[in-house]
Amino acid sequence: MNARSSIKQQIQRVREEAIVTAVNRLLATKGYDAMTVDEVAAEAGMAKASLYKLFTSKEELAAAAMVGVLDRALAFVDELRRQAKSAADLGAPIAAIDQLKSVVRWTMHTQLQGEMPSLPAQNSNLSTSLQSNDEYMDRLIALSNRLSTWIIEAQTAGGLQTGLPVELVLYTLFARACDPVVGLLKESGQYTHEQIIEWVTSTTFDGLAGSGLKPPTP
Repeated sequence: MNARSSIKQQIQRVREEAIVTAVNRLLATKGYDAMTVDEVAAEAGMAKASLYKLFTSKEELAAAAMVGVLDRALAFVDELRRQAKSAADLGAPIAAIDQLKSVVRWTMHTQLQGEMPSLPAQNSNLSTSLQSNDEYMDRLIALSNRLSTWIIEAQTAGGLQTGLPVELVLYTLFARACDPVVGLLKESGQYTHEQIIEWVTSTTFDGLAGSGLKPPTP
């Protein structure tokens, strides 16, 4: 590869990153249906024609944003696994239920920072695009497998109900990434991000009937 080709590839990567960052912001603030390609181009600071040279459709743009989020999630989970191994080597193992809680907190923190794409639950074109995207599916399967391992371990240890299907628990945890409750509490302006994250984490794992919830701090 000559220097000119290398520079060209670097420029293309920078443009792709700018586009994906723009898509991520727009999906987080407006959602998929309201987002337009014109807005993505303007947010990324480039002509729409230049954008279309890299991404051919709105569905492809959304898929690229989701791949990016899954990459970040996998990196976070893998770091948790490395920390757990180190802790186990020192004789202080970290419970699987605590690993799952850390993941849920991370997803809500990402949402509160405006960095979590908001996608429609049902959209045939987007759903088809995502399911046919190898990068997206590979990462989704990898993340699901890692979390499922912790779910089974947590059930075995008594931290989660053993009668619940692993798939149900997995989908519940995924749902926290786009939980509207998080956004509504944030918009109220009455609570800190830390309060929102801890309360929603608590209700996710302990339910609404638990006695461990603390009242809002003035």
